[in-house]
Amino acid sequence: MPRYEYRPLMPSHDAEASFERWIAELDRAFEDKDITHRSEVVRNALHELYLGEPYTPPAPDESLSAQALVHSFDPRNGTLEPEYYGDVDAARFAERKPLIWFWMMFDRSPAGLNHCLGFRVRAMLARHIFKHCGKNVKLFHGVEISFGYNLTVEDNCVIHKFVLLDDRGEVIIREGTSVSDYANIYSHTHDLNDGMIVTNHRTEIGPKARITYHATVLSGVKVGLHGLVGSMGVATKDVPDYNVVVGVPARTVKVKDIAPKDE
Repeated sequence: MPRYEYRPLMPSHDAEASFERWIAELDRAFEDKDITHRSEVVRNALHELYLGEPYTPPAPDESLSAQALVHSFDPRNGTLEPEYYGDVDAARFAERKPLIWFWMMFDRSPAGLNHCLGFRVRAMLARHIFKHCGKNVKLFHGVEISFGYNLTVEDNCVIHKFVLLDDRGEVIIREGTSVSDYANIYSHTHDLNDGMIVTNHRTEIGPKARITYHATVLSGVKVGLHGLVGSMGVATKDVPDYNVVVGVPARTVKVKDIAPKDE
């Protein structure tokens, strides 16, 4: 059967130059981890991105809706679900929150659907947010994370649209792994009788694994080398190297032909 490589595509020369300058400018600004500084950079950038003009505080005679919009560009005026969690490291999350806010708001803007820009913006943000982000990582729009500081994504990984990476415990995405649209990867569990009792684990995917469409990997599970979780599957236990698992709960239905043979 034919093998199709991705086509190389580029924007116009002027657009490429603008994209590169903007990303480099934000990257330099985010090197300063001061929360006030990062929040103001995000507020100003979002104001320009959504409204096309430099930031100015909302005037008292503006409509209340317009005031609410402008105030919401500033991450200090909003909250995110993970900062409510009792196990959050508040200081580590606080320095990342402005960047996570920018990521989410960028994705919801018209520019966020532009792949040739979005891949680079998110990779730049990930280097400031994640515990580690490797080279040649592609992050599509709508990816959501929990804390960020417990998340490792190694080289040559692809995280597709609307994936949840719940690094409340720890999530490690090993080299060359692909996570398909709407997949969920968890690293925490709730007590059966008291939902406020939370246990965190390390969840590890790959290397070169595939978590396919709408699949779920539960907390503490390890998906091995070239492992694959089929569409809609729920991995409740470790997936051995080269195994293809499907179903709820997911069970092995095939071992890939590329698996090394016993001598």
